[in-house]
Amino acid sequence: MKKDTHPNYRPVVFWDLSSDYKFLTRSTIQTDETIVWEDGNEYPVYKVEVSSKSHPFYTGKNTVVDTTGRVDKFNKRYNRK
Repeated sequence: MKKDTHPNYRPVVFWDLSSDYKFLTRSTIQTDETIVWEDGNEYPVYKVEVSSKSHPFYTGKNTVVDTTGRVDKFNKRYNRK
């Protein structure tokens, strides 16, 4: 088998900055930052903006957008019938 063909698959902590939620999983993502996890070991950390704890679809805070109102507003603005 060739050496250095596959990326390094290792445990990584993903940190959702918007909800301050952290979870440990395995990944090949490259990062220079590290964090001490709950088990006392040090793992690489990757900061994300959205995870299942902060995404509106998964949290149930999804809002319905009134698209018909937007279309009517556009047509009214540009005098379209």
